[in-house]
Amino acid sequence: MKTRVIEVEAKTTKEAIAIALKKLKAKKADVDIKILREENKGLFGMEGAEPAKIKAFLKHPTRT
Repeated sequence: MKTRVIEVEAKTTKEAIAIALKKLKAKKADVDIKILREENKGLFGMEGAEPAKIKAFLKHPTRT
């Protein structure tokens, strides 16, 4: 059975979602996304001060 739930951290929320979709081998329509933490840009807008974190739930897991 495919993995049903995955947590991912990345520099941005968009990047975290893309990584989760790739790992789950799913399309965005097949996954529910819960944003656990938005990225926090550091001093003067520097990226990556605190990464974004999401949890992705596969809506209809399939057996493999």
